[in-house]
Amino acid sequence: MELNPVRHRKCDKGFTLKRIRLTVTGRVQGVGFRPLVYRYATRLGLVGWVANTSTGVIIEVEGNPSNIEKFINLLKTEPPPQAEITNIDITSLPLKHEREFKILPSITQAHVKTQVSPDIATCADCLRELFDPNDRRHLYPFINCTNCGPRFTIIKDIPYDRHNTTMAKFKMCHACQSEYDDPLTRRFHAQPNACPVCGPQVTLIQPSNPNLCVRGVEAIKQTIQLLKAGKIVAIKGLGGFHLACDATNELAVKTLRSRKYREDKPFALMAKDLSTIRKYCEVSPEEEQLLTSPKAPIVLLRRRSDPVVPKIADSVAPNNRYLGFMLPYTPLHHLLFHNSPLTVLVMTSGNISDEPIAYKNDDAITRLRGIAEYFLIHDRDIHIRCDDSVTRIFAPTGKEFIIRRSRGYVPAPISVPVGFSHTILACGAELKNTFALAHEAEVIMSHHIGDLENLETLTAFTTGIEHFKKLFDIEPQLIAYDLHPDYLSTKYAYELYKKVPQAYRLVPVQHHHAHIASCMADNMLDNHKVIGVAFDGTGLGTDGTLWGGEFLLADYGGFKRVAHFRYVPLVGGEQAIKHPWRIAMAYLYQIYGDDMLALGIDFVQRMERSKYKVLKNMIDKGINSPLSSSVGRLFDAVASLIGVRDTINYEGQAAIELEMIASEDDKIRAMSYEYGVDDRADVWVIDSSSIITGVVTDLQRKVPVDVIAGKFHSTIAKIILDVCEKIRTRYGLNEVALSGGVFQNMLLLGQVFKLLTDAGFRVYIHSRVPTNDGGIALGQVMVANFQKKEV
Repeated sequence: MELNPVRHRKCDKGFTLKRIRLTVTGRVQGVGFRPLVYRYATRLGLVGWVANTSTGVIIEVEGNPSNIEKFINLLKTEPPPQAEITNIDITSLPLKHEREFKILPSITQAHVKTQVSPDIATCADCLRELFDPNDRRHLYPFINCTNCGPRFTIIKDIPYDRHNTTMAKFKMCHACQSEYDDPLTRRFHAQPNACPVCGPQVTLIQPSNPNLCVRGVEAIKQTIQLLKAGKIVAIKGLGGFHLACDATNELAVKTLRSRKYREDKPFALMAKDLSTIRKYCEVSPEEEQLLTSPKAPIVLLRRRSDPVVPKIADSVAPNNRYLGFMLPYTPLHHLLFHNSPLTVLVMTSGNISDEPIAYKNDDAITRLRGIAEYFLIHDRDIHIRCDDSVTRIFAPTGKEFIIRRSRGYVPAPISVPVGFSHTILACGAELKNTFALAHEAEVIMSHHIGDLENLETLTAFTTGIEHFKKLFDIEPQLIAYDLHPDYLSTKYAYELYKKVPQAYRLVPVQHHHAHIASCMADNMLDNHKVIGVAFDGTGLGTDGTLWGGEFLLADYGGFKRVAHFRYVPLVGGEQAIKHPWRIAMAYLYQIYGDDMLALGIDFVQRMERSKYKVLKNMIDKGINSPLSSSVGRLFDAVASLIGVRDTINYEGQAAIELEMIASEDDKIRAMSYEYGVDDRADVWVIDSSSIITGVVTDLQRKVPVDVIAGKFHSTIAKIILDVCEKIRTRYGLNEVALSGGVFQNMLLLGQVFKLLTDAGFRVYIHSRVPTNDGGIALGQVMVANFQKKEV
């Protein structure tokens, strides 16, 4: 970085004094940046000042030019651990001949540019103090410093000062105020700074027993006893409530499942430490790094084959080879395992079914009292709810493959390869919703909102957008949304436009185009065409059918559909998604007609004839049977055919369980079913009929279901290779972007990645945003930036 010419004078000691101003942008507030600047400046004998502003941090330094160069280099090479500098602008100034270096109060400016730090897991220094009997914060569950603690979830406005957070109501005691004011301490301007004398407190209550109200350390001790006794406790964390129970207690886990109306979906686990996790799961160096990172996400880990005692309850993750583990990331979590018989806790989101996570005390007690018997609450308010993030490592690359981007990651911006000429709001999809705001060359993705299927989640979506607009001072000019008119996110875009039509332009974005654009941006690709393979459950296509098994020629500005799977009717629409046997029946009826009844396989035997007649009539007459090319639904059909799952209790369950039973034997991977690829007027149509007949034949021959599932996975992988090679031959493209929820399937993704790379393709997969619909908003932003269509 070149410095601009500076005004200077010769000092008495023989060197030239100069003064410069540095405007530093990025994640530079709430991460200990100013005290570090102070220490560097005073160490090098520089004078001047540093201050937070709405645009970042401004520093003025004056002194020996060589020391100024050293100062700048230190900022670049040794910033605070959680800081992320995106730019340093340097301008020259006249000398002021100050006598010292100062930290000034924050300066409010018109436009916000600074980044907001995500919530950060408890640092090692705070943990040492937490368990030090001589420390004044011994066993205090809200210990934090500039290197750790809540950020995003407590901030109300920028700049990040205490009065703009939910800590404003806690007046610091003399000792805490002294630390807060001292630039040489770790707690200088640590906005959540507090201690047992002046800060938040935990309280254990039992709604059915008003006489139980225990505070402080004793509340935590009693909570430990309750959990060990098999009770379910709602525990307030950083971004909302968890529902907790002893993960080794089968009865407690089953009780939690029945009360939460969550029949089968895996529960997240929190373990005492890394060595405990290793007792239950295989942990690679890359997975260990994720688990112990300041982000502290839930990491999906492969179960160990050798059982340990006490074992994890079977009900934690039924029919799953993986467990989702995280480590304690708040002082309160650490205290639950301190001098405690507990080693592993279920820590699932504090909600019922598909509602958003509860984050306010009164609301949590109202909504969760039918699930939890006890509540461990506290009086540090959460301003914005934020679920735990879920991630994993994709073994072939050793890179992170994020599944749910939320706490610890949000609101860190996503850098993209282009600049935005307009400010953009992307409304995201219906399922696993996130929204995004874009300006300049950054995209700010929201935390996980959830499935927009009820009023509570829609409210979380709309209030979240308003909070982000205020926090980052972004008023969108373009609004990107999904083509599906019934998505609540789409309806929100229409309503926003109707209110002030002159202020916005609407940009509709096809679902699978958004998937591929998201993968391209995730990999920092510039605007050029790639082969996009978008496999998921459903998304509205431009022809009015439901797509989901698509091969696109795509760039940010547009796409051409060049191949897709053959259509099959989804009998009953949404009911077919919830009852995969309907899709299996539709495939069989499409191939065999009424002769399917004589196939002699278990699927036909257990199918009710009365329901068959109704569904057959719906297909024949086209009643509520929308056509779909979805690969996700093909997975569902095969899962039902071979007896894995006829009815699902959570989205994607049948496909997930099909993956879990699939043989991983290399000999099986070399096997596959026949399939057809028909060239129809520049569009290849993949005929899956032969796959279904092959599965039926194997069932008739009593081939083990793990072999059938393995062959099916290999077949889909080979189809992808085959069609990509056809596209490469015809169109000359050699880059493939894989996106969509189907590619959360690690068995499939691993096979596809190897086949394509071995064939000489450059393959792009997701790492920074989810491949599922949680990454759609990023793609919508990119498409809107290049299309800018007005409707």
